[in-house]
Amino acid sequence: MDLMDFDQAALYFDDPIAPEVERLIAAAGAGNGSDESEGLLLRAYFLAPSQLVVLVALYRFYFYQHRLDDARVVADRTLEAAAHRLNLPGRWQQLRPEQLGYAAMRSIGLLRFYLMVLKAAGYINLRLGLAAEGEAMLEKLIQLDSHDRLGGKILLDVYRNTLLEEAAA
Repeated sequence: MDLMDFDQAALYFDDPIAPEVERLIAAAGAGNGSDESEGLLLRAYFLAPSQLVVLVALYRFYFYQHRLDDARVVADRTLEAAAHRLNLPGRWQQLRPEQLGYAAMRSIGLLRFYLMVLKAAGYINLRLGLAAEGEAMLEKLIQLDSHDRLGGKILLDVYRNTLLEEAAA
């Protein structure tokens, strides 16, 4: 399966969104990362807690504010929401490669999104010093993306090489 094939793939931002939620996200974006922006995004989240576009907006807000603990929570929630849509196990640890085919038939775009969120969550865990969790997430991604189309192996190799260099110094 080619995880880079987007022909006729519906993406998470193609989902219909309620006008009020869309207005809140747009207003938050116009606020350029202010406290008001966070409040608007949280209101959007309370109105549509499993809407992926809302979760992505909230994740980006926290990530770019360097609030990685908050971004981690949102990434976990996003994994759960995408897994539910793809009829995958609710916990990424339970996901097996043979389940990807069924998920791809539902939506290759959403499956790719799910795996990219897994990669992002792994990266955040590494940045937060939660090495075991971050490495496990990236190892799971590598297991699921054996051709490394999404770059999980490269990211994990860079992280581990940095640790080796720091230990040698």
